[in-house]
Amino acid sequence: MQGKRLDMQKQQIEIDFTEPPILCSRGRGQPRLTRARWWFAQMRRVVDQAWDWNAEPRARPEQTYLELARSQGQP
Repeated sequence: MQGKRLDMQKQQIEIDFTEPPILCSRGRGQPRLTRARWWFAQMRRVVDQAWDWNAEPRARPEQTYLELARSQGQP
């Protein structure tokens, strides 16, 4: 394993910059934009049609006691 690791560290990675990078065309993103517009329109419609509701009143605080096991040295 150690020998293989040393061989990998001695190699050099080459990157070719002679050809221009391939860019995505604008037309490809159009369906995504259409879907996003549809989604946000649906969410706005849901929010606009939401009901106003009153929350339940807060519950009264409740006191609870923990019964802890006594250690052997205490009464």
